[in-house]
Amino acid sequence: MDKDKKIFWFEEVGREDIALVGGKGANLGEMTRAGILVPPGFIVSAQSYFYFLEKGNLVAEIRRLLSTLDPNDGEELNRVASEIKGMIDAAPMPKEIAEEIKKAYRKMGAGLVAVRSSATAEDLPEASFAGQQRTFLNVEGERDVTRAVQGCWASLFEPRAIFYRAQHGFDHLKVGIAVPVQRMVQSECSGVLFTVEPVTSDKGKVILEAVYGLGETIVSGEITPDLYVVEKEGLNILDKKMARQEWQLVRNAKGKELRETNIKMPIPLAEQWKQKLPDEDIIALAQIGMQLEELYAFPQDIEWAKAKDSLFIVQTRPVTTIKPPEAAVEVKETGANVLLTGSPASPGMASGLVKIVAHASEINGVLEGDVLVAEMTDPDFVPAMKRAVAIVTDKGGRTSHAAIVSRELGIPCVVGTGKATQVLQPEQVITVDGSQGKVFEGSVVREEIYAPTISPKAKIKTTTKVYVNLAEPELAERVAARDVDGVGLLRAEFMMAQIGEHPRYVLKRKKGDEFVERLAQGVTTFAKAFYPRPVVYRTTDFKTNEYRNLKGGEEFEELEENPMLGYRGCSRYVRELDVFRLETKMIKRVRQKYNNLWVMIPFVRTVPELARVMRMLKDEGLRSAEDLNIWMMVEVPSNIFLLDDFIDLGIDGISIGSNDLTQLILGIDRDNPRLAEEFDERNEAVMVALEKAIKTCVSRGVTSSICGQAPSFYPELTERLVEWGITSVSVSPDVIEQTREIIARVEGRLSSPSLWRRMARILS
Repeated sequence: MDKDKKIFWFEEVGREDIALVGGKGANLGEMTRAGILVPPGFIVSAQSYFYFLEKGNLVAEIRRLLSTLDPNDGEELNRVASEIKGMIDAAPMPKEIAEEIKKAYRKMGAGLVAVRSSATAEDLPEASFAGQQRTFLNVEGERDVTRAVQGCWASLFEPRAIFYRAQHGFDHLKVGIAVPVQRMVQSECSGVLFTVEPVTSDKGKVILEAVYGLGETIVSGEITPDLYVVEKEGLNILDKKMARQEWQLVRNAKGKELRETNIKMPIPLAEQWKQKLPDEDIIALAQIGMQLEELYAFPQDIEWAKAKDSLFIVQTRPVTTIKPPEAAVEVKETGANVLLTGSPASPGMASGLVKIVAHASEINGVLEGDVLVAEMTDPDFVPAMKRAVAIVTDKGGRTSHAAIVSRELGIPCVVGTGKATQVLQPEQVITVDGSQGKVFEGSVVREEIYAPTISPKAKIKTTTKVYVNLAEPELAERVAARDVDGVGLLRAEFMMAQIGEHPRYVLKRKKGDEFVERLAQGVTTFAKAFYPRPVVYRTTDFKTNEYRNLKGGEEFEELEENPMLGYRGCSRYVRELDVFRLETKMIKRVRQKYNNLWVMIPFVRTVPELARVMRMLKDEGLRSAEDLNIWMMVEVPSNIFLLDDFIDLGIDGISIGSNDLTQLILGIDRDNPRLAEEFDERNEAVMVALEKAIKTCVSRGVTSSICGQAPSFYPELTERLVEWGITSVSVSPDVIEQTREIIARVEGRLSSPSLWRRMARILS
């Protein structure tokens, strides 16, 4: 074969051509030759990359920059990487290579393509380079394809790639990079397949993960995928775990730059919990996986995509983290306090201090022996991952970046916990069991009975109540065990979305009783877990666009230009009593056993509107009593101006929704990224409104609370709320203890006996 050739078509190469076309390119060629359904394409050879470096006189300067680099110095690593990438991006591509790329692109029919990196030291059984370099999806046009190829070349010197090569002893300038250009599959569903169980190394199983849309979100860990387990013998589906998916990555038809080719598209609520891949496709993919394992005579890590009922294989590589059977340790169930559960991603067990990392720029805070906790990881996290004894993530599955790297490093990992970054506290001692997918409180030893070695902090007593905002029933018991006085905001929407049907569609089918029962089951979970502490249930506040996403919703919901200010909250109740009665029936049913359930009415615009709802509640047998409080959400400026009139209707208290209130006072769309800096609950106008609302409640002898995000983010705001006399603060679970401590400090500083007597009268 001509080693100086600039372009190779897939069918021209095979697994023996890694030096020419890299690991990914060689495998695409091998699969094409074997008759596997692979989207067609060509590969810009590694020789083209070396030729580019030579013609641009870049080799000597790159070597000079790398010669004195300490890859463990994060700041220096980023600086050197940026300088090298800048040199490569700025250098002109040799005309002869650019013309070859354009010619091949035209020959394959032009259109949308995926441009991927394929390093010559990548996808070897002894070294996994996966994810180190760039991929560009949905690229179109000769100019952009050429730019994307050069972008892949530059990505060979991403900080993460330099660090990885240094750790594995590869010469930076001897590792080449080829670039496959492949027909783009507009996948309705995509994912990853392992022909061996990656955690236990069980070779008798095939593991599949699936998401809607493009599969890049699985490897990145941005989305927790569905998990399917297939037994090779007999091809039986042994297990299926469906994960909620709120958005998918799809092509951006309006994107003009390489970085704008894909966008996040919301998924209708009714579809979010559904099984992504039908059973027949699960079996078909398992068969293809076994075929590839036989072809390579080695367990494979395979990426697949489904479009228009066709299944495509877009990549395969050897699994690099197989452990001998004796390496898998089975840990017995114990009585230790389980803080989190997720998907077991890398076996083993380790204890350490929690270090929560929100961005790669914070990885220097992770020290030797810490547990790295993140929403998800990417290759830029690798230096910190090497120092950590274990890893826990909110998102991702067994084939996410965190899972793959943890197995390669041989450290325990639990992924897809949902709330690790919120539930766990910085510097908290935890134990990660990567075999069972559990996170325990304290330092736990591998024995039949675990024994936490740290004592919980003494509870702090405060006059101001600390409530919590919740929505998911599975969190109820865990959060109820914390030092919290109740639920200040129980959102109905999550449970309604799980039911998945529009209330009016339910009534049309005469299924109202079934709907009430299912909603009551969810709410009872909270009332039972927190009993006798109050649980404040906010009646449904779906907007029209959200209601339309429920099954049957399009029949009953009009399209609105601005749903945020449209037909929602209290305005719906007074116009649709039969729908609202479904919720009042549920409330009465739950309160028959748990009278700690209270009611809160959201988005109230006018006094007459609330008056009608209060009469409706009274007619339904729900009126203010010693064991039933009725609260009003304060989210609209009219609530501030006319608060005395609203209180006169007989409400027992208010809860300030700081998000909507700030939005409407400042006239800022809270979801607009361009105005994010101006959206601030600490703005003087908002602070004036908050002070007026709280002090009015103090003077009228009713309770006041706040349940927006502001107290969770701004401790200084919490201090002012307590000083003004607020009776409770409802926050997200991750800041319960922190908020309690802030309140205790403020209460300790306040010296006015009259203030405390006034607050005591309210609280009594």
